[in-house]
Amino acid sequence: MIPAVPQIGFDRFIRLDWVAAALKVRAGMTSLDELNELLDAAGLGKEAKAKTRTKLNALALGPRADLVDLIDRGVNIVKDSNNTGDLVAFAWGAAIATYPYFGQVAEFTGRLTSIQGDCSVFEIHRRISEVYGDREVTKRATQAVIQTQANWGAIERMEKGKRIVRLQATRLNDDEMVAWLVESALRYQRKAIPLATLHSLAVIYPFLLDHPLGYVMSNSATVEVRSEGPGNQFVALRTPL
Repeated sequence: MIPAVPQIGFDRFIRLDWVAAALKVRAGMTSLDELNELLDAAGLGKEAKAKTRTKLNALALGPRADLVDLIDRGVNIVKDSNNTGDLVAFAWGAAIATYPYFGQVAEFTGRLTSIQGDCSVFEIHRRISEVYGDREVTKRATQAVIQTQANWGAIERMEKGKRIVRLQATRLNDDEMVAWLVESALRYQRKAIPLATLHSLAVIYPFLLDHPLGYVMSNSATVEVRSEGPGNQFVALRTPL
């Protein structure tokens, strides 16, 4: 039996201001008209607008049932914040929790840029094709995720888009936001993560987690710290996925 190729899901470029508008709609701070005006101003055609709305629905407007609580808690953290970093963290966390493909591209980007700070887009395509197949749709979707990461301030595209450079990580000041982002990463990974590796977790590479993470995680209502032997601690969701 030939194994099924994993679904891509995230295949559109999504601007940060679109996510911000969708978040405000979810929070009851504005109407859908503002979001639709932004999409219209971007010159999206009818089909492109519909597909973009589908992604924004999943990220904020109408998340799937198992992520409603996560998204709503993220919205409540960010809605009154004037910190762009919190908005980016919400967009990033929602994307990796909702779309494994976005998370996979982000993880490969984080790993490949971790040593020298840059990598070629070809390297990311090659890694992704090993998981999702070497298809044209895969290449287009990877480009969409990379373009989105650039718009969200994580990377800069160089050499006519053939190379990317990791930008300075954003420090998150809110413990609640840090815990929420880690929870999103746990939902992407679908397994416990060693506490000692959280600060360098590739999938959330754009964020600097220099808080006392053991303390932050232990105060979370949705994430717990587990000890498995002396000095061997893991973070995991309190309830099964």
